[in-house]
Amino acid sequence: MKKILLLGGSAQQVIAIETAKKLGYYTVLCDFLTDNPGQYVADKFYLVSTTDMDAVLDVAQKEKVDGVLAYASDPAAPTAAYVAEKLGLPGSPYKSVKILCNKDEFRAFLKENGFCTPEAKGYTDTREALADIKNGTFKYPIIVKPVDSSGSKGVSRIDCAEQAEKLLEYAMSYSRGHRIIVEEFVEKYGYQIAGDGLSVDGTLVFRYFANDHFDERCKNPFVPVAASFPYNMPDDVQNKIHATIQRLLTLLGMRTSTYNFDMRIDKDYNVYLMEVAPRDGGNYIPQAIRYATGVDLVECSVKAAMGEKIEISAQIQPKGFWAYYAVHSLKDGILKQVIIDPEVEKNHVAENHLIVKPGDEIHSFIGANSTLGILVMKFDTLEQMLDMIEHADKWIQIEYK
Repeated sequence: MKKILLLGGSAQQVIAIETAKKLGYYTVLCDFLTDNPGQYVADKFYLVSTTDMDAVLDVAQKEKVDGVLAYASDPAAPTAAYVAEKLGLPGSPYKSVKILCNKDEFRAFLKENGFCTPEAKGYTDTREALADIKNGTFKYPIIVKPVDSSGSKGVSRIDCAEQAEKLLEYAMSYSRGHRIIVEEFVEKYGYQIAGDGLSVDGTLVFRYFANDHFDERCKNPFVPVAASFPYNMPDDVQNKIHATIQRLLTLLGMRTSTYNFDMRIDKDYNVYLMEVAPRDGGNYIPQAIRYATGVDLVECSVKAAMGEKIEISAQIQPKGFWAYYAVHSLKDGILKQVIIDPEVEKNHVAENHLIVKPGDEIHSFIGANSTLGILVMKFDTLEQMLDMIEHADKWIQIEYK
């Protein structure tokens, strides 16, 4: 029986373990959390951090694995590529994966290769970043982010110099490598673009784009609270986005891999690749895509890690209107209950992945790690979907004790 090493055993990552087992693989899991649910599903578990590359390499060598997968995890993706490259296993170049997973390296690569990208610079010293901001290196508004965090944790917008010092330190507190990026804000036209895709031998053979939704009332308004499929722009715009992604993948020498996208277009339809992460999207995005297209990106990611052949039909015609919605709180407190309108639950909720229960301590939504759970939802029309996602407080409420 072939072995696959999976990096991360959170609730959202369990599906990758289950899929690997369904495909007939012996599953080995690494996670640094002692209470991760994946350990009870995997065949073997190691209490090892997925960002400790050499420790994960030791596990891979000990277990003689045939493939390694970081499902829906930005921090673990470079580790997976590092281990695969060291052991001659399937995967994309470590150097390229590292560029995609570090925001300052990614921005520099885009600029060097003529992509549309905001003025940006990485820093290990917040004092240097503050000096550049005060000296006019960047035009307001400015976005500051940890270069290596996921789920939009630590992201802030700076509109004046007086805000800068506190927000720079805040971003730095979320960086594992103690490094941040400061970049000029990109004004978007229409919705920010989300979605997932798949390349086979470097060719982008599948992608399905979505509309990103945000809740401006949140403490961190830059964390998406939903993604709705399909993206509401014409085919020519979507084809231009596709071509831009393909050029990036070709330049990086990417091979067979799944991707999660965060992108923007401006009023002239210039494409800004904000993030192209070499892994599946979190928040059950692959599940929503499977409902719409029949393409199982979880299975594709497992097969890619194991070097198996992947076949995708060129004639896929997406059906229906689908979304994930991240149930979230606007404040800290003790949960009394999550109330979903019964008609909405009956007619629009395809999967309910709430992870909290009455009496739990819950926190203000500042990143993907503070969600109360995910709903995978279906709708009758694009207009209905966009209206319900944009006005979710009409059908879902959080009550506190």
